[in-house]
Amino acid sequence: MVRIVTDSTADLTNEIASALQITIVPLCVNFGDESYRDNIDLTTEEFYQKLANCTTLPTTSSPSPGNFAEVYDKLAGETDEILTITISSKLSASYQAAVDGAKLRKSKSRVEIIDSLSAVVGLGLIVISAAKAAQEGCNINEVIGVTKSSMQRIELRIAFDTLEYLKRGGRIGTAQAFLGSMLKINPILTIKDGITEGVAKPRSRAKALDYLYDFAMSFSHIEEIAIEDANTPDDVENLMNRLSVGLPRERIYKMKVSPVIGTHVGPRVVGIGILPE
Repeated sequence: MVRIVTDSTADLTNEIASALQITIVPLCVNFGDESYRDNIDLTTEEFYQKLANCTTLPTTSSPSPGNFAEVYDKLAGETDEILTITISSKLSASYQAAVDGAKLRKSKSRVEIIDSLSAVVGLGLIVISAAKAAQEGCNINEVIGVTKSSMQRIELRIAFDTLEYLKRGGRIGTAQAFLGSMLKINPILTIKDGITEGVAKPRSRAKALDYLYDFAMSFSHIEEIAIEDANTPDDVENLMNRLSVGLPRERIYKMKVSPVIGTHVGPRVVGIGILPE
C-alpha cells in the first residue's frame, strides 16, 4: 500500500493520522534557545500559555532532510511506494527538505514529493484525500492524481483577530493590503497559489464566524470538510452545531492549529477547509 507522509502544518490530529496511516514529520517552534517538536514536545495549549508569557515572538524551523530520510527508510520496511505532501514551498522550506531527504535515503522505495501550495486545514484535507485513496488500493500514480485533483478543488477560509503575527513572521503575502485599514476588522484570509491572500473584512468576531458558516453552506456537494481553531474551541463547537443541521457532525473533521502554525497566526484563529465533490 502507498504510504502517505506530510508535515505537522497539516494540523492533523493523532487520531486522524493513525486511522489513515499518515506519517507526520514535525517542524519545530523555538523559544530562545529552547526548541520543541511540533505537537510532540509542546501541545497547542502549552504553546499559547508560553506565548502569553514571552516578550519575544518565537521562531519556527523546518524539518531537516535527515528527518525525512529517516522516515522514508523506516517506511521502506512496509512499502515500496511513498508519497510526501508538504506545506506550500512559498511558506516553508519543508518541501525542499523533503526533496533533499529523498536523495539521502538508503532504501530503494519509490518516493514522490508534492508541494501542496496550501497549509493548515487545506493541506490536511488534501492529505486525507490521498490517504483514503491509498487505503482503497490505488497505486502511487493514482494517488498522485487524486492529490492533484484535491489541490485544484480545495477551498480554505481563515478568520483572524489580528494579522500582526503573520506580518512579523513574513507570511502575510498579498493580505498586506488589509493592514492599512483604520477600522477594527476581523479579516478573512485564504491561501492562493501558495501564499496568503485577503478575502473579506468583517467588522466583528461574530460577523467573521458568520462568514465562515455562510462559506461552508455555499457548497451544495461536499466531499470533505474540516474545522480548526487555535485556542477557541467553543467557536468551533458552535460552528459545528450550526453546520450539523445540513451536514452530519461525524463528517466534519475537527483539527487544532499546531504550535508552529500558532507562531504565525496568533491566538483566536478559526479556519474551515472544504473539498467540494
